[in-house]
Amino acid sequence: MNGHGSPPPLPLPGGVGVSRLCVYDTAAPDGEIGGTPHLHLCCAEAYVVVAGDGLVQTLTLAGYRETPLRPGAVVWFGPGTIHRLVNQGNLQIVVLMQNSGLPEAGDAVLTLPPEHLTDPATYAAATALPGGGAPGTDLTAAHARRDLAVRGFERLRAAAKNGDLAPLRDFHSAAVSLVRPFVDSWRERWLSGALRAATETGRQLDDLARGEAPYLADAAVGQFAEPHERGRHGMCGLLDTYPVT
Repeated sequence: MNGHGSPPPLPLPGGVGVSRLCVYDTAAPDGEIGGTPHLHLCCAEAYVVVAGDGLVQTLTLAGYRETPLRPGAVVWFGPGTIHRLVNQGNLQIVVLMQNSGLPEAGDAVLTLPPEHLTDPATYAAATALPGGGAPGTDLTAAHARRDLAVRGFERLRAAAKNGDLAPLRDFHSAAVSLVRPFVDSWRERWLSGALRAATETGRQLDDLARGEAPYLADAAVGQFAEPHERGRHGMCGLLDTYPVT
């Protein structure tokens, strides 16, 4: 059995990451209450709504969409989906992330105005938080970062609604350029995480096809007795996080 802060003896299923999110309850420049619009380059994401009400705004080359979020709902989307959580009352979500560790390693890119997306240093200066967003630090910077991303998101959304996808395509290109320096380190995380989990399933199937199952002797139980950290300043709200494995 594992206590606070101790990783389990085996990774979460499929190499996913998990956190609990209380969505920000302050208003952005457009009057909507909630989080920071962004996309992921390599990670699918899923929401399991556990309390409150709200919606997720999404923008892809297929268009703009709003999906309601109510307790019991499960909503998910793939890489490249710009998403923004809107809090209509105490919205709380369990978040499942593909490729545990990649979001923390820079897989997310915020929809900042173009002048902040020119190079990694400029982007980092616009998105950095005091103390890295550690619990207990002031939320002013997190809200300011959110507001800046909302202004960029409004521009992309307005253009897409008018049938002009060029700004969205330009944002995609800028996002790729920003994360390209990190791809080699991401690959290492993928090799030891999600790919390893899938490869182990293949080996188990091979064993079963031979009428064997030696891996059953290694069965184990993992547990996080409580979050590793409570109230970290995330892009969409306050996060209760668990150790990245």
